[in-house]
Amino acid sequence: MTATQPRLRADAQRNRERIIAAAREVLVEDGGDFSFDKIARRVGVGNATLYRHFADRRELIHHVTLSVMGRIAEQIEAARAEEPDAFRALRRFVHAAAAERVGALCPLLEGYVDHDHPDLVAARERLEAGVQGLMDAAHASGQLRPDIALGDLMVAITQLTRPLPGKGCPEFERFVQRHLQLFLDGLMNPPRSELPGRAVTFDDLRRNRPSASAGCHTPLP
Repeated sequence: MTATQPRLRADAQRNRERIIAAAREVLVEDGGDFSFDKIARRVGVGNATLYRHFADRRELIHHVTLSVMGRIAEQIEAARAEEPDAFRALRRFVHAAAAERVGALCPLLEGYVDHDHPDLVAARERLEAGVQGLMDAAHASGQLRPDIALGDLMVAITQLTRPLPGKGCPEFERFVQRHLQLFLDGLMNPPRSELPGRAVTFDDLRRNRPSASAGCHTPLP
């Protein structure tokens, strides 16, 4: 894969975006062993159309990752521009990241993603800067407890949006939103208790990320 993609016709670009959106859904449902046939059926195209856009599983997952990271970054930027309250902007980001099911996607993407690919590096830097800006504003407003750092937030989002064992939980989304709200209430200043240890940074997460089982150090790799 190259860092840049050739410009596509409008209809081809729409097909590509629909394939990426369907692939994200199927990844969440079926994991890394997803079927190209299932994605094609969901989009309403033939397998040949998928392979015209994406040569293999790795390339498709690469673009799913970029798409999800881009959407979350856009949500962050919109929240900062539209929300007058710093903590409400942070809350909006957390729920947007949860809606992307990042906890389900992170372990699946680990073995397929080239973390040093220029597009992914740029997307990750945009995302990290956006989340840090939200947290800085919430700290400056006095609403976010001072003993919380960016890594604490990322670990919680990833863990709280992981799927439950098995597939028999039709109300999973409702549970996630409730538990995220409880978590967000716990971030508010003044704190109700003293946290053990020190605030977790992105650098801490990177140093303790030996495998996919450790989760993601950002909403996505």
